[in-house]
Amino acid sequence: MVNITDGYGSSILGYPRIGPHRELKRALESYWRGGVSREELLEVRRDIQERQFNELAATGLTQVPGNTFSFYDHVLDNALLFGAVPTRFKPLQDELDPLDFYFLMARGRPDLPPLELVRFFGTAYHYRQPELDESTEFSLHPEALLDEFDRAMTRDIELRPVVLGPLSLLLLSKAGHVPGAAEFDTLSLLDKLLPVYEQLFEILAKRGATCVQLDEPCFTSDRSPAELAAFEAAYQRLSTSALRPRMLVTGQYGDFGPALTILAGTHVEAIGLDLASFRMSPQDLAKVPGIRRKRLYAGVISGLNVWRADRYVTLSYLNELAEVCPDLVVSTGTTLLHVPYDVLVEYDIEGNVADRLAFAKQKVGEVVSLAKALTEGPSEKWRKRPTEVHFKQKHAVRQRVYAVTPDMRAREPYEVRREAQQRKLNLPPVPATTLGSFPQTTRIRQARYDLGQGRLSDEEYRKKIEAEIEATIRLQEDIGLDVLVHGEHERNDMVQHFAELLDGFATTRYGWVQVYGSRCVRPPIIYGDVSRPAPMSVDWITYAQSLTDKPVKGIVTGPVTMVARSFVRQDQPLYETADQVALAIRDEVVDLERAGISIIQVDEPAIREMLPPRPVGRAEYLRWAVGAFRLATSGVRPETQIHTHINYSGRLEVVQAIEQLDADVTALVATRSIEWVLEALKDDFASGHGLSHGVGPGVYESRSARIPDIDELDELLTAAAEAVTPERLWANPDGGLKTRHYWQLEPSLRNLVAAARRVRRRATVGE
Repeated sequence: MVNITDGYGSSILGYPRIGPHRELKRALESYWRGGVSREELLEVRRDIQERQFNELAATGLTQVPGNTFSFYDHVLDNALLFGAVPTRFKPLQDELDPLDFYFLMARGRPDLPPLELVRFFGTAYHYRQPELDESTEFSLHPEALLDEFDRAMTRDIELRPVVLGPLSLLLLSKAGHVPGAAEFDTLSLLDKLLPVYEQLFEILAKRGATCVQLDEPCFTSDRSPAELAAFEAAYQRLSTSALRPRMLVTGQYGDFGPALTILAGTHVEAIGLDLASFRMSPQDLAKVPGIRRKRLYAGVISGLNVWRADRYVTLSYLNELAEVCPDLVVSTGTTLLHVPYDVLVEYDIEGNVADRLAFAKQKVGEVVSLAKALTEGPSEKWRKRPTEVHFKQKHAVRQRVYAVTPDMRAREPYEVRREAQQRKLNLPPVPATTLGSFPQTTRIRQARYDLGQGRLSDEEYRKKIEAEIEATIRLQEDIGLDVLVHGEHERNDMVQHFAELLDGFATTRYGWVQVYGSRCVRPPIIYGDVSRPAPMSVDWITYAQSLTDKPVKGIVTGPVTMVARSFVRQDQPLYETADQVALAIRDEVVDLERAGISIIQVDEPAIREMLPPRPVGRAEYLRWAVGAFRLATSGVRPETQIHTHINYSGRLEVVQAIEQLDADVTALVATRSIEWVLEALKDDFASGHGLSHGVGPGVYESRSARIPDIDELDELLTAAAEAVTPERLWANPDGGLKTRHYWQLEPSLRNLVAAARRVRRRATVGE
């Protein structure tokens, strides 16, 4: 099946793995609760795998990828494929079943934090970051990969195993700390790792595999000369291995850049380019020495959006590429992990929108259709061009965007605002708060489901939510938090909730996309001009505020995050869409202020995530991203305090962009990198380009079951106070608490409040 002997081939680089009906999610969560056995969970894996490779083979693809399934995260899977077990977990390896040991690394336990959760190349997906150190030794454990390969072969289907490339495996890993050892570069382990890859190649070749796919996404972003040299040395070696299948090396999520020229100069047989994210011209491709001798996997179908490709434009482009690379395979630019399964089950989406959409199944069909048209020429069906469907436009929205002035993106100076806010709020030093969400209990999920099924009236649903809000307010008062939240009990996902209330967004019923493990979201679809038909959060927040004398934050998702975590229309620049969303959020922020809400948090965790991987375009992106946030937040009076929630970065341009957002308080995602973040804050401020407004470094990891003690939190807050001064410091977790249980949350927050009061007392005595 992998050999292409007649015409042009067709393939994809990966496929969703949670199951069309989220079978994996349900099985995982049941297993973790003790509801299903290990054997039953393994059977779910076999069923998903076999259904997938059988269905993909039946579509007419000439090559089907394998080893794309994961119980939790494929980066962690690849680390374990090569025996990279973190030092801190090794003592437990022999005590646990391999599957339970795997989940221990992914999920942790109260006394042992899991591997750090890191966003994967600007997508919604997160991976568990492997930990490597000088003592790391590699060994091969290919049993699961070979089991799937053998099962497919019995059905006469040869899979192309997908493996993370050695450079990306090392670069995506975290340098673990060995007491007494100096810092080291994870790439220093490359010479240890390559022989294990060669062992895998030999086993696959003897098993009958004719091709193996190595993904090197790290090389679609900036890499140092040393990293590029290591990349070249690795593939010169691997491509001359004595016994191996043919090698396909892919550069997903952007421009492969210098790595393309390096690969073209090796004995690697095939190269995959993400031509949907970076449309390389055939003329530029032809200039790459040796490219004509390679099989080109032309990734013209995007794995990152849900819009149908223009088949005429795409076919014309493929014909030009085929002149440069006659051995061509039509493919996706990335794995299809990041899109839902099937648009045909979405019966609620308007027909003129649905007609433009392609989820994973439809994208496979596009790949096969394009390869056939490239080989045989367009069929009669192709000649009949479909009726053109326009994105929905609203004159009033466009006129409002065009009327935006620089003054609408500016507030009074921070010092003026700070004095006005202190007079109004009278908060103590180092105020303690959370970032918004509290646990989504079973009764709340059931109430939301019953409302959707018509079993609850709107009024009955409202009473249930109000009861949950009141309980959350009373708990926070008892804990002693200084600034409260309403808990976001009426919300499902932070982006989807607001998308359901805004015009210009479509939401799905079954369009689930895996974020990590069993966590899935349904990204909304921006298909038209965006506006806010009515207030979205005002009633819930004002009800919460009516229950307490302490300030209750209004929580709104920011415009850049709404854009970043949606599938966005492609007929206008991103900055225009972001400004449309910003104006809708601006209206909500102003209405919250009018309703008496004094603190409003506009979350922008995705502003760092959308940063282009290469320098070209970064300054322009940060310009419009900052502008959109300021447009959303600059309609309020000086005494109204604006908070935001964002990922921190030591990269100078990002720190400057966070400063330019001009939020009164910025809560930073830090997790177990908190020491690094605190040091960076101190260094940045000392060098004159740090954050000068209020800062809340996340000193308590919200995604971990671990309960931090008071002394630990005190130590971190004390270090934070040295970095940003006690007057500007806030005490908060590093994210929302939706996924936690109350038995974890309550003691953690009590310890946070106690630690904040310690730091506060010392700061007051010091005065």
